[in-house]
Amino acid sequence: MKYCSYCGAKLSFKIPVGDDRQRFLCEACKTVHYQNPKMVVGCIPEWGDRILMCRRAIQPRHGRWTLPAGYLENGETVSEAAKREAFEEARARLENVTPYALFNLTFVNEVYLMFRANLVDTNFKPGEESLEVKLMVEDEIPWGHIAFPVIRETLVRYFKDRETGYFSFQMGNILRGR
Repeated sequence: MKYCSYCGAKLSFKIPVGDDRQRFLCEACKTVHYQNPKMVVGCIPEWGDRILMCRRAIQPRHGRWTLPAGYLENGETVSEAAKREAFEEARARLENVTPYALFNLTFVNEVYLMFRANLVDTNFKPGEESLEVKLMVEDEIPWGHIAFPVIRETLVRYFKDRETGYFSFQMGNILRGR
């Protein structure tokens, strides 16, 4: 940031009085401009023993496989975001949306909240952000072509839990370069 979004004055980058870290600060109007992590919400859409995967039609990681996910929008709940992303990317409709995993990606200032959900039907097709959408069993997952480490980690944990039939809430950290 260079200029205050309230008064237009130049910003400085320093520790405000009473704070513990550097922030963008407007010396003119005294506004502290906080920058916080973005929330990414997604889901594992299930249909029997298969899950719905999407092959990306956009950057980053064009052509790689992922689960439907994207940024939480203002004014929507996290479960609404999971449903919206599944519809945008795969024209898939969901029900029984249940929290499954939360991952911290501090190196990109994101938090991922992943859900499990049931597909309402198999009337899905690629949305504008997907080249292809497909129901897959575990052996069909293109492990060498997964778009993001957080999606790989979600899938690894999901299939491990599926072996036992017990899906506990997962939490973890995704590190840079993994």
